[in-house]
Amino acid sequence: MSSNYEQTTVWWKECAVYQIYPASFKDSNGDGIGDIKGIISKLDYIKDLGVDTVWLCPCYRSPQVDMGYDISDYRDIYEKYGTLSDIDELVKGLHARGLKFLMDLVVNHTSDQHEWFKSAIASKSSEHRDYYIWKKPKYDEDGNRMPPNNWRSYFGGSAWEWDEASEEYYLHLFAKEQPDLNWENPKVVKEVHDIVRFWLDRGVDGFRMDVINFISKHPDFPDAPIINPDSPYQEGALYYAPGPRLHEYLAGLGKILEQYNAFSVGEMPSVTDPKEIIKAVGFDRHELNMIFNFEHVDIDIPPIGKYLPKEWKLPELKRIFDKWETFMQEHNGWNAIYVENHDQPRSISRFACDEDDYRFLSAKVVATIFGLMCGTIYIYQGQEIGMRNVPKTWSIDRYRDIATLNAYQALKERQASAQDLAVFMTELQKKSRDNARTPVQWDDSEYAGFSTASPWIDVNDDYRECNAASQVGVKGSVYSYWQSVLALRKEHKDVFVYGVYESIDIDNESVFVYKRTYKDKIALVVSSFTKEEVKWSLDKQFAESGSVCLSNYDAVSLDTCITLRPYECFVILVN
Repeated sequence: MSSNYEQTTVWWKECAVYQIYPASFKDSNGDGIGDIKGIISKLDYIKDLGVDTVWLCPCYRSPQVDMGYDISDYRDIYEKYGTLSDIDELVKGLHARGLKFLMDLVVNHTSDQHEWFKSAIASKSSEHRDYYIWKKPKYDEDGNRMPPNNWRSYFGGSAWEWDEASEEYYLHLFAKEQPDLNWENPKVVKEVHDIVRFWLDRGVDGFRMDVINFISKHPDFPDAPIINPDSPYQEGALYYAPGPRLHEYLAGLGKILEQYNAFSVGEMPSVTDPKEIIKAVGFDRHELNMIFNFEHVDIDIPPIGKYLPKEWKLPELKRIFDKWETFMQEHNGWNAIYVENHDQPRSISRFACDEDDYRFLSAKVVATIFGLMCGTIYIYQGQEIGMRNVPKTWSIDRYRDIATLNAYQALKERQASAQDLAVFMTELQKKSRDNARTPVQWDDSEYAGFSTASPWIDVNDDYRECNAASQVGVKGSVYSYWQSVLALRKEHKDVFVYGVYESIDIDNESVFVYKRTYKDKIALVVSSFTKEEVKWSLDKQFAESGSVCLSNYDAVSLDTCITLRPYECFVILVN
């Protein structure tokens, strides 16, 4: 692609977003659960990092079956987190610091404790019955009752739950306590639009939209192809990711968001074709600003089960990013760049090296490579200090995630062998969502300064070696390095936000390198992903005319043949 191409400039492309998982961020009242006042107490810490926007995971009223992604009231706050007044104070505090605020919009499903569902399940004649998806059972040749199709729930088992009273099943792609909404019903669409306007009118600047590509289902609800012959239930994403009316529904949401000049990012699992994604994020489509795709975070997930081993090599990861970066540039779309969130393990444990000797170098490698790509940058709480996965010594009783515990229980019920259980525990430590949900490590005091009481989930054992107090204001820390990355991105936004992305040496299994170009300005981003020294050839242009503007080692010597030290990274700028 020509270095003279022009991306459409807009404020949300230039953002860096800091994601907060409220239960694990900061507890202000000593009950062991993070809360909104705890977040408010750390706003200066967030502002000083250099981000522009804060995204808060669901804080609505909820029974907390899935940590708030099961919402029972979209216009109220979970009592353990605070009140509507606390949210108002949070919004005010963020805006006073020049920061924007995103809420998490979860409208593929509700809680089964939402008034809509309680009404729907109480009577087939309820006005809310068609707010959800109900189907009659099927029967096998022996007359045994069966679900309407073979779709699998993402939390295990069938995606259909039997209601004895009405003799019908309802659909739940996640937990049975999370019934899917029926977007075919215009009343549901209006309800969602009203919820969006409620929060935008309250000062919210936009939304992250949970599994938003699942909201439209194939009207015939066909059986899914059999991928795992050992299971009666199969992933049905072919028939809802996306479904036939998705873009109609997204256009309706997009119209409201544009009226408020609001921010939107959609979570879109199970879609790897950028031609499908561009329909939602193309600048002239007026649907979403950007989406979270899952291809890079599924790199270690085999098709037949998350908690089984799958090896990968660095060129695979580079090709995934090259694919999405190149496509979005060529089609006037936009990427959301992330390597951590509340559903993913820690990035240094997954993509680099979390051993004591390399963890902080690795954290800076991650910051450099992914913080300077073309797209809006997302940083998850604790990533800015180099937090890592839970220890390998954790037993199952220390985990809290419903998906994790359901998977473990399913293994036990089928009397899995000791070897299979050992493999499961190994992969669990690598991939469990709880890796991201341990409390933020604020200092080296008891409970890592997160709370004065025992937290709802254990603090990572390494909090004395890795915490914010030991890094803020400290030259060379991961926190200060992230500040430098974000400052560099702002100072040179022409090249690091709007510049062309081009992969370099994509087949190299040890080095991740790419070039960003804007007119006559060029940046080269170089990172080693190995504990060994690596010899690498540097283009003469960069060796002779470039200047190093960022590095995670004290001194970098530029020559046409350089030796990269373990997990070394640097950025060269040529004007």
